[in-house]
Amino acid sequence: MSSAHKDTDAYQHASGGWGSIKAVAGALMQEGAPVGTSRVLVHQNKPDGFMCVSCSWAKPAHPHPFEFCESGAKATAWDTTSRRVDADFFKAHTLAELEQWHDHALEDAGRLCAPMRWDSALDQYVEVTWEHAFGEIGRELRALQPDEAVFYTSGRASLETAYMYQLFARMYGTNNLPDSSNMCHESTSVGLKEAIGVGVGTITLDDFKHTDLMFFFGQNVGTNSPRMLHDLQEARERGVPIITFNPIREPGLVSFVNPQSPTQMLKPGATQISTQYHQLKAGGDSAAIVGICKAVIEADDHAQATGAARIVDAAFIAQHTSGFDEFADYVRSARWDELEHLCGLSRAALTAAADEYMRAKAVIIHYGMGLTQHRLGVQNVRMVVNLLLLRGNIGKPGAGPSPIRGHSNVQGQRTVGITEKPELAPLDKLAEQYHFEPPRTQGMATVDACKGVINGKVRAVFQLGGNLVRSVPDRYIIEPAWRKLRLTVNIATKLNRSHLVHGEVSYLLPCLSRIEIDERMGRPQAVSMEDSTGCMHGSRGVAQPASDRLLSEQAIVAGIAKATLDSQWVDWDAWSNDYALIRDAIAETYPDIFHDFNARMWTPGGFHRPLAARERQWKTKSGKAEFMVPATLDEDPDMPARQPDDLRLFTLRSDSQFNTTIYTLDDRFRGVRGSRMVLLMNARDIARRGLEADAEVSLEAVSPDGMERRIDGLRIIAFDLPEGCVAGYYPECNPLIPLSHHAKESKVPAAKAIPVKVVAALRPA
Repeated sequence: MSSAHKDTDAYQHASGGWGSIKAVAGALMQEGAPVGTSRVLVHQNKPDGFMCVSCSWAKPAHPHPFEFCESGAKATAWDTTSRRVDADFFKAHTLAELEQWHDHALEDAGRLCAPMRWDSALDQYVEVTWEHAFGEIGRELRALQPDEAVFYTSGRASLETAYMYQLFARMYGTNNLPDSSNMCHESTSVGLKEAIGVGVGTITLDDFKHTDLMFFFGQNVGTNSPRMLHDLQEARERGVPIITFNPIREPGLVSFVNPQSPTQMLKPGATQISTQYHQLKAGGDSAAIVGICKAVIEADDHAQATGAARIVDAAFIAQHTSGFDEFADYVRSARWDELEHLCGLSRAALTAAADEYMRAKAVIIHYGMGLTQHRLGVQNVRMVVNLLLLRGNIGKPGAGPSPIRGHSNVQGQRTVGITEKPELAPLDKLAEQYHFEPPRTQGMATVDACKGVINGKVRAVFQLGGNLVRSVPDRYIIEPAWRKLRLTVNIATKLNRSHLVHGEVSYLLPCLSRIEIDERMGRPQAVSMEDSTGCMHGSRGVAQPASDRLLSEQAIVAGIAKATLDSQWVDWDAWSNDYALIRDAIAETYPDIFHDFNARMWTPGGFHRPLAARERQWKTKSGKAEFMVPATLDEDPDMPARQPDDLRLFTLRSDSQFNTTIYTLDDRFRGVRGSRMVLLMNARDIARRGLEADAEVSLEAVSPDGMERRIDGLRIIAFDLPEGCVAGYYPECNPLIPLSHHAKESKVPAAKAIPVKVVAALRPA
């Protein structure tokens, strides 16, 4: 048995607790700055400190003494590491050599220190001046047609940077502004806007105090947003039921011990988080929600027949919604046996969830990428809204949809104009404000940009953060095409795979981390971002910069813009030296959201963006909240007919991972150590195929285009997940996802339901 995989027992402890403390201590020691980083952590998510650089969960007005979680502490340790990637590092390593390193080793090498340009003769990055970098990048951009360039944004950039970036791209002449939303919650942006008129969730932290039931669909709070566990624990302590639908029993949704509470750490036991936990099939969410709705509507039909009180909120439905009768008829006609087959749960399980829902007066539904990264991702979001609308659970305290976003400002960058969709940007206002004619044609989403790289229509790719080469589908097709690009520019803090797979001209531009002190012209600067509950917060760095050669994101964007554009209507220098001026400009563009921005940005708990749906004002086509009748409950309606041996793969992140950043190769919650090349399988699926645990296998995608997509060297681990489903890690499994396998309306890659089959491992010739 391989030593890397011999310890794969399921985690037997609560999330948090001593395991969390040990993991944080290990991360601090690993990065070589345990004392300094510990001092920095005291300021994390505090009103006068910095917002966490990882997840976007809300920052409370009255924070805990240590307002950070295990994942956030790891992210901070990662940024404040004592290791450095400088000119000497690149002199010692060619890019061909670095391509052989594991992704973890690349980022673990340390912080980038100075601007670099790829030297083709040496196959190395060599240090250049900022002036040289800006000048050549500007010349290259001016030599292209604007729509040949793509300006990608990760969710880590501040509101100020994102606003500057979108303005630069549009003044250059393109709406090619894909971002990390395209990879995860674009299904939310589309689905919620169609259903209730706003593309974001409607709850705030205060709603946790008023709710009396919460659902979770496809969200692993224990690793993706652990600070939320504090709020869940408080809700459970006052008796709020929590019902979870997820293919795997994740420890964070089973039980929790608060590692910041001495009382809880020293006494036995833990807080039970989920009162019901339903392990549905991957891709079975719409069917499960239809089942819950069916139980509710059947109970309401019975109530009407017997003269009892209605179960649905008939008054709310009549006044505030459209499409209820059609949806109710669809639900009544749905067959229980078909729903059970599609979602993998019994009628009794779905009815048990419905019974709790019918008793509750205020309900929040939290969900994550387990709902959005599907071919029917938008429909899944609409089904969440359908369930909430049945009992009037939108627009009242303690109730509403709660999409749990990933990166710390992924929602905010959309709020200030990062979008490929011209109808979502205030183009007329930008034209008036900056005296130019913005492009009006549709830009490229991330999937479109990848197709453009493959077919040669895209010649330049900018990445403001992110690691697209690793995070997008069809990696084996993307990487060769990426090397044919004319220009690649990466604004980053650490080395990653996208910096090694580069174009003919390639620049690596290191920026300050949000955690670091940012002074311009001798004056300290601050930035802002939006959390996943729609609140805006200020953020001020507290750590010493990793290098005196670093520039802020704002200064880098300004430098490139000045070298590229001829416009005299934006004072890029002034903006890069005083971020308050950028906020004034944002407030002018978006007065309803950002009026008095500079005065309000330090409001404890943040200031909330106006959301009409919270007031039961519906900015939809009908002027009401809209029920939706699902087109189909078949997760893959356009895939080849499923064969007996086909399985459904869904991708996972480990507890030591944030997006493509991998802090260690271990996943303690799943008992995986030393490698991420594993395949989690139900024991009966293993036996049915004549396989054994710890055997090495390959995995092939079942693709509609007939193209071979295969990953070798996966080791089987027997795991508790539904039959017919298998799980593997992201981004290692991305090569199995065709670019065409995405949510129909939102183009989010369908990484949570990939048709695959297990085949024998390839043997050396």
